[in-house]
Amino acid sequence: MYMHKESVVVDCNTCKARCNSVFSGLFENEIDMLRDNKGCTTFKKGQVIFNQGGMPHGIFVVYSGKVKLFQLAENGREQIVRMAKPGDIIGYRSLLSSENYASTAVPIEESNICYIPKKLFWSLMNSNQDLSLQIMKLLSSDLKRAEHSITNIAQKPVKERLAEALLFLKETYGLEQDEMTIGVVMTREDMANFVGTATETAIRLLADLRHDNIIDFVGKKIKIINYRKLIDLANLDD
Repeated sequence: MYMHKESVVVDCNTCKARCNSVFSGLFENEIDMLRDNKGCTTFKKGQVIFNQGGMPHGIFVVYSGKVKLFQLAENGREQIVRMAKPGDIIGYRSLLSSENYASTAVPIEESNICYIPKKLFWSLMNSNQDLSLQIMKLLSSDLKRAEHSITNIAQKPVKERLAEALLFLKETYGLEQDEMTIGVVMTREDMANFVGTATETAIRLLADLRHDNIIDFVGKKIKIINYRKLIDLANLDD
């Protein structure tokens, strides 16, 4: 049983997440519209924000916390297709295409999520050219990432995909104060589902990276010991 969702007050005028999102170019009157018509909710870790197959009635913006988006295979296994951070919008592609959600969104830690109703979102899109342009760029970026992911799964060994996943998590969530520890906690199962392999394989390969002094474990977090070796192992094209 999930815990009760709680409302949280977020002022759009001073919101750092908005300034780091596609809504950064809104005019003052549009920010007021956003502030007066959005809703913000606290979701506990593991609590569903929206379900694969559901019909969208608006979009969601991550105000704080971290969210995974995954698709369920026929065998019930998760494949993580995206990781979201503060400022990211989720569920927007299904809204734009008037299709059911292609994935499920779940926080991996307690997160505050803002909800923007469809009518308001379309109104802002129609009135603000910069927002429309930002959405187009976001769609292009998401498509590029999806194509890259498909190529990786088809052609890259699992160890290379794992190394690249660690680098992606570093770029997405940053590092702790020691400038070495990745600023996100992911279960080994989630890590496997992100890379596209079995949990046992992910555990073994992480242990190999630790044995090779490329990474280390700090509690449930991962510390990058040798950044250069991790990049080399990821075998990135650019």
